[in-house]
Amino acid sequence: MTAVSRYIDNLQGNGGLKGTDIANFADVSSATVHRWKTGSHAPNPETQLLLARLHYVVSRLDEYYTPDEVRTWLYLPHPQLDGRRAIDSIVEDRTAEVIAILDRLDAEAFL
Repeated sequence: MTAVSRYIDNLQGNGGLKGTDIANFADVSSATVHRWKTGSHAPNPETQLLLARLHYVVSRLDEYYTPDEVRTWLYLPHPQLDGRRAIDSIVEDRTAEVIAILDRLDAEAFL
């Protein structure tokens, strides 16, 4: 099993994300995501970094929420992101802003 296939398994299992969600974030087809998951193809390096960032955030959220709640948390507009969705921030390589929210969650500082 490759790192990418493990990331996809985690995103689906712990993050409640579907193959179509991952395909939309990565701007590819669902069939491409399936090929990544089986290891028959690999995403480009930029997409691998996107999957790694998303995997990290989902792993952190998994400590607090069910998979359905994680998916909802990623998709809903977040007040600490000025109304942006966390998933959009991750795709835009603004993951540090999302991680800052998770750090406050870890510190039980719900601002």
